[in-house]
Amino acid sequence: MTGFRRASLGGAALAAVLAAGAVVVACGGSGHPTAAKLSVTNPYIPLPAGDGMAAAYLTVENQGGSPDTLVKVTSPGASSITLHRSTDTTMEEVSDLPVPADGELQLSRGGLHLMIMGWQRKPAVGDQLELDLTFAHSGTIAVQVPVKPLTYRPGS
Repeated sequence: MTGFRRASLGGAALAAVLAAGAVVVACGGSGHPTAAKLSVTNPYIPLPAGDGMAAAYLTVENQGGSPDTLVKVTSPGASSITLHRSTDTTMEEVSDLPVPADGELQLSRGGLHLMIMGWQRKPAVGDQLELDLTFAHSGTIAVQVPVKPLTYRPGS
């Protein structure tokens, strides 16, 4: 009878270990979401009408399981870049912009955007401006952003 009990206990222990392993696999390994995996698509700057300011638009895609936050943008070709939000009646500077897990942050006309001030030289259609986007968790991503005609719309 003791041999039967020992085999039963051993079998139960093995079943418990296998069940725990199945739970870990089903939850994605460690049970923690994967890190943010960021990429930038469709960047552009409409040619500014004057010498002073321009807006920049782009999409930050996050294919990871954790959110991140855009906290700062700099450029060797401009003295200041700020994060902004537009509504129907106002435009306001914001301190950061969230990038959701498995989602995207879209900067577009009439909504979230970057304001570029203090260009090192007057931009022309076809020029590119380096933007260094700094995120809270993912570090900095350098992006070359083309200057497009003022009337440019992505996909057109």
